[in-house]
Amino acid sequence: MSNTPNLQLPYVAAGQSQKHVTVNEGLRALDALVHMGVVSRSLASPPTSPQEGQRYLVPVGAASGFAGHAGQIAAWQDGSWFFYTPRLGWLSWVADEALLLAYNGTDWVIASGQYQNLPMVGINATADTTNRLAVSSAASLLNHAGAGHQVKINKATAGDTASLLYQSNWSGRAEMGLSGDDRFRIKVSADGGSWVNALEVAPTGTMGLGTAPGNAALTLAGPLRVASYNVAGLPSASSMGAGALAMVSNESGGAVLAFSDGTNWRRVTDRQTVS
Repeated sequence: MSNTPNLQLPYVAAGQSQKHVTVNEGLRALDALVHMGVVSRSLASPPTSPQEGQRYLVPVGAASGFAGHAGQIAAWQDGSWFFYTPRLGWLSWVADEALLLAYNGTDWVIASGQYQNLPMVGINATADTTNRLAVSSAASLLNHAGAGHQVKINKATAGDTASLLYQSNWSGRAEMGLSGDDRFRIKVSADGGSWVNALEVAPTGTMGLGTAPGNAALTLAGPLRVASYNVAGLPSASSMGAGALAMVSNESGGAVLAFSDGTNWRRVTDRQTVS
């Protein structure tokens, strides 16, 4: 063997002349590989003014002086680039990402199992067995990766809950989702204990406001209030569309409910045009 099995450091051969050359080569490799920290893993071409001892992980598709060395460690030493082939289990800290990588024999991956199947994760917070993902932040961003983006909340059975709960000082005030069945609800609470269904939508698409949905498209728990206008302030009947409702506050004979026929506003009492 002319090299060590792991770091591939050169051995000094028996009777070798100029032994310092081999020793220095081994020391240079040790300086590059032990306690390894690289500047970046995304630089496709060598930097124009590297500093002595700086190291980089060469990315796929590298060009110029890095071409043909994808996956290797590039180290600027003694005024030249030296390239080292990683071995299974080597670790490297990537400074510009604040990330620890490990070499799995094929590629550099995030250390600690690539964050798969972790029992819990806390980001600026402490996770527990109930809240296995805990995030303490002013905001959270879930961005698309080239097209749309879906947030999915899945429950096991219809009798379980899949919802978003909004709290005030850790006490529930509003909740939306599927709670105990497959009807979509928006619920509100003044104290976190007693809840009122503000809106309930059945799987058939019928809706109830303050009450369970009925056979009609919309069922109300109480009176319906429409916007009130004086005659001069009525919006365009055509732009509102046929079937729109409005209260006319100063119609002759007193306030009256009116509907749009698509062209004019008409009193519901006698179908005469609002004047």
